Amino acid sequence: MEIILKEDVTNLGYKGDILKVKSGYGRNFLIPTKKAILATESAKKMLAEDLKQRAHKLERIKNESLELAEKLKGITLTVGAKTSTTGKIFGAVGPIQIADAFEKAGFTVDRKVIILKDAVKEVGSYTATLKLHKEVTIEVAFEVIAE
Repeated sequence: MEIILKEDVTNLGYKGDILKVKSGYGRNFLIPTKKAILATESAKKMLAEDLKQRAHKLERIKNESLELAEKLKGITLTVGAKTSTTGKIFGAVGPIQIADAFEKAGFTVDRKVIILKDAVKEVGSYTATLKLHKEVTIEVAFEVIAE
């Protein structure tokens, strides 16, 4: 089944992508939740016209993402967490705490673009991947310290 995504779907694709998915996934999840539409000929023509009109706006968004990536290059964040005497964190440090650390450093980064490979449950140095745009991805170092 061929579909056109109406919004970004994690681990599948980005808005405006034409993809082939299994029929059940498309019919039972993507189309009913308005995340995608069937890729008919008329829908493809409408998508092409829409992409042509949005090209300028998308270029501006990409340039803003590149500027932010340049500013964030080489920055090291410090995230405070409550710890036990052995250095283990109560809970875990996640994207929300990292987004708060960016906020304190003077940058606005949405928590949804922050990707952590493993759970951060101990004091130490780690890296987080920021997927600012579908073509702009950077890695930022952060250090977890005891509060």
